[in-house]
Amino acid sequence: MTNWIYFLLETQAAAADGQIRVMNLVTDAGPVVKAVLLLLLLMSVVSWTIIFSKAFSLRSATKKSEKFLDLYNSSGNFGNLYNSTKHMGGPIAEVFRAGYSEILRLKRSSGGSQNPGSKTNPEVIANEMGVVELVDRALNRTMASETAKLESSLIFLATTGSAAPFIGLFGTVWGIMTSFIGLAGSEGVPTLQAVAPGIAEALVATAIGLAAAIPAVIAYNFFVSKVKRIDVEMENFSSEFLNIVDRYVKKV
Repeated sequence: MTNWIYFLLETQAAAADGQIRVMNLVTDAGPVVKAVLLLLLLMSVVSWTIIFSKAFSLRSATKKSEKFLDLYNSSGNFGNLYNSTKHMGGPIAEVFRAGYSEILRLKRSSGGSQNPGSKTNPEVIANEMGVVELVDRALNRTMASETAKLESSLIFLATTGSAAPFIGLFGTVWGIMTSFIGLAGSEGVPTLQAVAPGIAEALVATAIGLAAAIPAVIAYNFFVSKVKRIDVEMENFSSEFLNIVDRYVKKV
C-alpha cells in the first residue's frame, strides 16, 4: 500500500515538474517564437468560440426545420401555414415564406382578389406566364442566403486547420535556427545538453499549432456535413413546393 502511495506521489510530482518545464520553455522562448505562440493561441480561442456558437446555431436550425416540416405535413392551407410561421424562423420555413410571398406578390400585381392558400384548391395560384420561374428564383435566392448564414465563420475553421500547423512549423524552424546560430558562436564542441533545450523550446510551437488545428479540422468537417444535410432538406422542400405551384398553374 505504501509503495502505491509513493508511486502516485512520484507520478504527480513528475507531471507537475513536466508542466513547469513546458511553461519554462514558453516563457524562455525568443520574441519570434512567442509571437507565433500568441497568434496560435488567438486562433485557437476564436476557433473554439466559433465551434460552440456554430454548434448551437446549427442545432437550433435543425430543430426549427423539423418543427416547420411537421406543421407543413399537417397543414392543408398555405395561407394558415404562412401566418403560423411568421415568427418561427429556420431555413426551410424561410424558403417557404419566400416562395409564398412571391406568389402573393404575383397575385396582387395581376389584380386578383382571391387569397391564395389552399393546397387543394385549383385557384390557389394566379395563371401568369413564368410564375413557376419567378417562384423558383425566389426560392433559390432564399436558399443561397440561408446557406450563407449557415456557413458563416466556417472559413475561419478551415483556415485555422490548414494554416496553424504551418505557422507552428515556422516557429519551430525559427527557434531551431536561432539555437544553432547561438551554438555556432559558442566555444567548445556542442553537446546534446546544449542543443536539447533550444530544440525543445522550438518544438512547442509545432505542438501548439497542431493543438489549434486538429479541433478546427474536426469541427469544420462535422459542420459542413450538417450544413449539407440542411441544404438537401431545403432543396427537397423547394422541389416539392415548385411541383405544387406548377401543377396548379397548369390546372387554372
